[in-house]
Amino acid sequence: MLKKKDRGTFRAARQSRIFQDVVDQIQEAIMTGEFQTGDMLPSEREMREIFHVSRGTLREALRVLEQKGLIEIRLGVSGGAMVTAAMAETLTESLGLMLRFRKISLDHLHEFREDIEGIVTAKAAERAVAEDVLRLQALVGEAGRHAAGGIGEWKAFLDVDKKFHQALARITGNPIYIFIHTMVHDNIQPYYDTFLPPDDRRLRENFQDLADILDAVEKKDADRAGDLARKHIVRFSAYMRDQHRDLRE
Repeated sequence: MLKKKDRGTFRAARQSRIFQDVVDQIQEAIMTGEFQTGDMLPSEREMREIFHVSRGTLREALRVLEQKGLIEIRLGVSGGAMVTAAMAETLTESLGLMLRFRKISLDHLHEFREDIEGIVTAKAAERAVAEDVLRLQALVGEAGRHAAGGIGEWKAFLDVDKKFHQALARITGNPIYIFIHTMVHDNIQPYYDTFLPPDDRRLRENFQDLADILDAVEKKDADRAGDLARKHIVRFSAYMRDQHRDLRE
């Protein structure tokens, strides 16, 4: 039985470009959020009826969508075409490999982070609500406890630092910022391990930066928050460049 949403979402495919039209319609429905990750597309019988296409044409279109990582074809009684997050996972893995094998230079990484961290932090300061501020306060409190423990808790501190930056991205409410932050911060550790060795002074500076950013967010001072984030990236980028230069000499 066709649901009202399915009837309204799709239309009969254009006969002049029937195969590609089916692919385009389903892809558009997924990319615009009409079908979310985990949703099942209409059954094969229903889609053939909606698109006015043959079984072979529909199955070929679904195979293309599966290769793109947009759907997963499941077999069995409860099977069908399910919308997946495979595309996002593939992008994350690709960036992760580029970072791990250092196909992205430090300069490229620093330039990108200086820009994006400043923008995201400024927007977070504009959009944060009381619940967001409480979450950031808890993370800064946890970071402070690790900072007080010295370089023995360096990695634990960096883990909280990562959560803090990702929390700022979530506050923006923009899925693109959230996705990009997740990709970068989930895969940047190899750069830290090589170019940012544990150091008491850097640990204290990093913690102070988090505390200052929190203060700006609490006061909804977007300009100051963005400026603090950019300066934070610039300072630690300089440390990593110095370490990189020392390793090459």
